[in-house]
Amino acid sequence: MTVTNTSTTPPPDTRRVDAYEKVTGKARYSADRVPEGVAYAAFATARIGKGRIVRIDTSAAAAVPGVLLVETTFGPDELRDVGFIMAGGHAVQSLQPLRDDHVAYRGQPIALIVADNLVAATEAAQLITAEYRPEPFTVKIDAEGAETVVQEQAIPLPGLADIKVGDADAAFDASPVRIIGTYEHPPQHPVPMEPFTTVVRWDGDRLIVNDSTQNADATRYGLATQLGLDPADVEVTTPYIGGGFGNKNSLYGHIGPIAIASRRLGRPVKMAQPRPQTFHTGSFRPNSLHTVRFGADENGRLLAAIHEVDQQTSRHDLFPCEITTVSSRLYAVPAFRGRQRLVRTDVQTPGFMRAPWESPSMFAYESAMDELAYATGLDPVELRLANDAVADPVTGLPFSGRHLAECLRRGAARFGWDERDPEPGSMIAEDGSIIGWGVAAGCYPGGMVPAIAHIAAAEDGTVTVAVGGHEMGQGIRSAIALLVAQDLGIPVNKVIVEVGDTRLAPQHLTAGSWGTATALSAVQAAIGELRKALDNTEPGDVDIPAAVRGTGEPVVTAEATTLAPGQTPQILQQLDNGLLAYAGPVYPEFVTFSWIAHFVEVRIEPTTRRIRVPRVVSVADCGRVASPVTATSQVRGAVVWGISAALREESDVDDRFGGFLNNTLEEYPVPVNADIHQIEVGFIDEPDLLFNPLGVKGVGEVGMVGVAAAVANAVHHATGRRMHRLPIRLEDVL
Repeated sequence: MTVTNTSTTPPPDTRRVDAYEKVTGKARYSADRVPEGVAYAAFATARIGKGRIVRIDTSAAAAVPGVLLVETTFGPDELRDVGFIMAGGHAVQSLQPLRDDHVAYRGQPIALIVADNLVAATEAAQLITAEYRPEPFTVKIDAEGAETVVQEQAIPLPGLADIKVGDADAAFDASPVRIIGTYEHPPQHPVPMEPFTTVVRWDGDRLIVNDSTQNADATRYGLATQLGLDPADVEVTTPYIGGGFGNKNSLYGHIGPIAIASRRLGRPVKMAQPRPQTFHTGSFRPNSLHTVRFGADENGRLLAAIHEVDQQTSRHDLFPCEITTVSSRLYAVPAFRGRQRLVRTDVQTPGFMRAPWESPSMFAYESAMDELAYATGLDPVELRLANDAVADPVTGLPFSGRHLAECLRRGAARFGWDERDPEPGSMIAEDGSIIGWGVAAGCYPGGMVPAIAHIAAAEDGTVTVAVGGHEMGQGIRSAIALLVAQDLGIPVNKVIVEVGDTRLAPQHLTAGSWGTATALSAVQAAIGELRKALDNTEPGDVDIPAAVRGTGEPVVTAEATTLAPGQTPQILQQLDNGLLAYAGPVYPEFVTFSWIAHFVEVRIEPTTRRIRVPRVVSVADCGRVASPVTATSQVRGAVVWGISAALREESDVDDRFGGFLNNTLEEYPVPVNADIHQIEVGFIDEPDLLFNPLGVKGVGEVGMVGVAAAVANAVHHATGRRMHRLPIRLEDVL
């Protein structure tokens, strides 16, 4: 893999602060924790698509040497209702397994086994058999039995209502140029390298949990609700996460049961779910079907845009659709209509996966935009520039920062776009491969949440920061450490960053690319308070040891609380109860998004028709780049994800059996190093000071938005065939 970063190489003290711990194995993940006397838990799972359990036989499992406990149901007083996180609760879905005989979907846990060792627990789980009363089920959104509801009627919240600006239907009908396209995005799974892993133990009446989670407080408060505990008696830590990507966003259904088992056995219990189970116990990106209509004049100026979406959800929860939040903002279109419907199917509740709505949205929208370029005879870059927006088309508010046009111009220059022959199939490589060049833009909402940061300066010159946030590999520790070091003028190795610990600060969900902007804002405010406590408020370097000695105390502490723009202190009640307290992208005085442009080259081998992506150029506008190394890594990883979405990834289902069939890394293909070649990443690096005092915005998710569309547009340029469904397979280009 060849990666080009256009920024200069940063000095060593600005690289990842946790790199040494990670490469030497000192970083401790949940899966690494093996407390003394630990027992191991495993699930047996349902083998039907839907129905009732008539009888379950656990005798063979109980007879396995080393098995300590086999449970098939927990009473309602043992496992109380918690509620779906997107409906005001704390859990990944409202359905808690092991509470009754109902099977809602294939792969649902039906028994918990705890044993002295993992081998015994796994063997016992495989020996459990059940008799079922099957019921008809549906796993595809276009199959008989799927139930469709209009989102704004089913979830009557203002933020989820259909977006409507002007009379888009009339404007479309009157447009000289009209484009209509239908696009399908498959279900996909995040598949983080670290599966769902939890270790629980009891210290008297206090429950201590180490969990691989992006939302330690949802786990904490959810368990307190579920088990009837005081939240003060639940402690959750997650210092490192081996990948989250959205699907570790709240309380999972295995933690309550193993906590009960731990209490019964009087010893710690650990569960690390095997990969196939994570495909059914974990959330996933839902299947979605998009119809996009563009109306334009002969010069390519958009007059109307209509984006209609059907998105999969479960029977027991409504996972909301926010597909049109980004498509309505990408261009200056005077008339827009979105329509979002949810389709109930017999699966676990879908959820978040990097750019959960935005990547599918832009695949459809930017593919249609490419069709419009060909219909009007305009260059695809020039068409996008001609429709650039100076204000939010939906609210009329100004954007806090928008440099999408500059992303397109810089990306085009670096890619050499001017050399593109627009005729499909006209560019041929020396080896006979057909070359295709494609472009797509993307945007992602700028969000923030309230946060509390604690900071302490010690006589030895170290500065310790504790703040809400989770380290999932995105580099939040590095961004915080760099901020503190640069502000106070101290070495980075003198900064200690503590995140993912409910004992130290409220741990709101880290997702939606709001983690860095939120944490850095709180830390910056805390630094200001620390300077006051050290009597050193003037900008410039601080001699920490001398300043601390001057106070007469060995350690000087300070803290600060920050809110998102427009939030009032009342929102802190939600933060204090482990509930979502998100704001954005619409704020009282402005609207905030991150922006990006992707340029992709594909090469299609003339006989096998295998598609390669030898070159990508991506230029992002994410405000001030707080940590160049980690920001570049984020965009690079997101581009790989986008290529994977375009050419590899699909969670296959079968109407006969239910569940997801390709539920291992052997059968769920993702790119390997041989598939990924040159990725050039650039940044506008213009601070968005309206959004927050540091001017930083998210980059981890916007980096993926538009990549799949750019690949699909490049394939069209190479073959003349328009791709309306992902992933693009060999038969699509034969």
